[in-house]
Amino acid sequence: MCRLLGYATAGINRSLEDVLGGQAVTDFRAMSAVHNDGWGTASLRTPQEPPYRRDGGAPSPETGTRLYKTTTSALHDPVFEDLAKQPARGALWHFRLASSHLPLILENQQPFFANGLSFIHNGDISDEHGRNIIENRDFPVDHSVFLSTGGRSDSAVFFAVILEYIGFGFPLDEAVAQAVRELRQTYPKSSYNCMIQSGDQLVALRASGRTEVPSRIMEVYSGYGWQQHAIDYRVIRYRRILGVDGTSEGVVVASSGFPQSEADGWTELNNDEMIVASNRTGDFRLETI
Repeated sequence: MCRLLGYATAGINRSLEDVLGGQAVTDFRAMSAVHNDGWGTASLRTPQEPPYRRDGGAPSPETGTRLYKTTTSALHDPVFEDLAKQPARGALWHFRLASSHLPLILENQQPFFANGLSFIHNGDISDEHGRNIIENRDFPVDHSVFLSTGGRSDSAVFFAVILEYIGFGFPLDEAVAQAVRELRQTYPKSSYNCMIQSGDQLVALRASGRTEVPSRIMEVYSGYGWQQHAIDYRVIRYRRILGVDGTSEGVVVASSGFPQSEADGWTELNNDEMIVASNRTGDFRLETI
């Protein structure tokens, strides 16, 4: 049960502050007062050294991923301010509120990273009795793929299923769609809102089996006097990133919880709809699953 944000630019390095603006970054960070079970970010940059250079180890990468995760709330972590100023051509940001009593350990902090892919998820994948998928020993996921995610949570299982479909040869967007279809056969009411980032693409999906706000979320938010922010809890919105001359430089996608008005250019994703964006050109399209 988390808050997600991702962006992809037209191959231009832009910081979170560049993409959102200073006040919006402050408002976004404030959500970690509620989603206070840790946070993380994964950003893409072109390294300064030439790509594919052999220096005795592995060849230097064409794209580098900077990954940061902690069990500390973003609101109380000074590193957040530094990373919000770091430019990148694409990035994922994640604030965690642990679901189904899963432990507060670094292994369960997101983004997960495997095979050059960064992944974040908002949802609790459980059955009608509240039993989390992580307790379902019969769910057919390749154990070695699950271990490669580095996680021990339902979100890690979700990521592992996506990785399996990529291994079968599906492109990134269709691998996400296929994973949701498979998981829904056993967990039809769960939330699969997620974002996944490669060296070329950002895929952001809104896919929830329920429309009502979870009672636990409303209870937690009410405890902070934030109940008004929980009304559209499952919503994801997107906005074009505009350059100083008004031209499109990419797209930013985010969970609800901080101001995202239509007047500021934000548009709501429909349920079972995804954005597929290039972090090379900034172009994006909408798809349904």
